[in-house]
Amino acid sequence: MSVNTQAVTNRSTAGARLSKSPTRLAVERFMKNKMAIASVVVLLIIVVLCFGAPLFTHWSPTIQDLANTDSPPSALHWLGTDDNGTDYWARDLYGGRVDLMIGFFDMVIVMLISIILGGLAGYYGGWVDSVIMRVVDFMFNFPFLLLVIVLQSILNNTSVPLLILIIGFTAWPAPTRMIRGLFMTLREAEYVTAARISGAGAWRIILRHMLPASLGPIVVNSTLLMAGMVGAEAALTLIGFGVKPPTASWGAVLNSSMDYFTLSTEPYAWVPPALFITLTILCINFIGDGLRDAFDPSFEK
Repeated sequence: MSVNTQAVTNRSTAGARLSKSPTRLAVERFMKNKMAIASVVVLLIIVVLCFGAPLFTHWSPTIQDLANTDSPPSALHWLGTDDNGTDYWARDLYGGRVDLMIGFFDMVIVMLISIILGGLAGYYGGWVDSVIMRVVDFMFNFPFLLLVIVLQSILNNTSVPLLILIIGFTAWPAPTRMIRGLFMTLREAEYVTAARISGAGAWRIILRHMLPASLGPIVVNSTLLMAGMVGAEAALTLIGFGVKPPTASWGAVLNSSMDYFTLSTEPYAWVPPALFITLTILCINFIGDGLRDAFDPSFEK
């Protein structure tokens, strides 16, 4: 009797799973990942702090308090001020906006370029694939830092929009290869062949059939890409080729703290932005890992 009951229970569970959509199953698997959920919560807190900065500080990241230059943490300035009298806490919060926006918009730009070029290369193959892949090979060897230095010399400034465009239009080769590989596999699928036979156009097949089937790997790659973009902005600004003062960013705050005296005696100046960068990148990576497991059917136990 117990064996029959167990068999009925197993069949009921299997039937319930089959009745759920792939998206719902992916959401349920993601919700089981405690590290990913914790990362979502922490990342949301960082986003709220940065984009709700006026709620958490009355100081501006550019206004100078000349009566309290290079001061330690106090009730007036929670994390102290730099040698210009600007509030570190305000620069950390408002600077996070810049890093997060650069990471998000660069991710969108890169994935749009990658989906278009990778999709065309993977679907058509032949000479279309050869041309796109040669461009990809060229971009893989393109001196990104040299481009930043040249543009900075010509324009005498590196604004946030310019930095977004530079990073976005030089970081697409790797995702393009990934999407090309996915589409090359999917173009032989039965439903794609059936759609082609029924007279569906190339763009309809790509957008209505192949792209939704590739959504899992694309979403995972997008999250990991955004983490890389945040790190790239911080690294470029830290070495002097990113966002320029008075614009605040986490990299800019770190850059202004890169002297022996500040590093050794004023941890409140550089630890918070470094912690923000580390937490943001870790959270996005953990979320990406959680999405990868969620979209992987083998995760189901």
